[in-house]
Amino acid sequence: EDHVSMGWAAGRKLRRALDGVARVLAVELLTAARALDLRAPLAPAAGTGTVRDLIREHVAGPGPDRHLAPEIDAVLGLVTTGRIVAAAEAATGPLR
Repeated sequence: EDHVSMGWAAGRKLRRALDGVARVLAVELLTAARALDLRAPLAPAAGTGTVRDLIREHVAGPGPDRHLAPEIDAVLGLVTTGRIVAAAEAATGPLR
């Protein structure tokens, strides 16, 4: 029947969409961490600072122009493993 074959294709499209969302989140987090670094000496909120510090453990801060794909992949790993959410929750309590 059609719905069986269409379900498989829909599942594959969903997987690609979720991978894309995770990558977009990684880019947004990396950009936000750089923006926070550039705003020093202003201090971010506890949860935001904790997430930025976690990102900085894996990715260097602002500097000269460079190839960003390895840095995006490092933050992508933090997103997909749930470490970003865990760090934010550790600093602020459970996210809703």
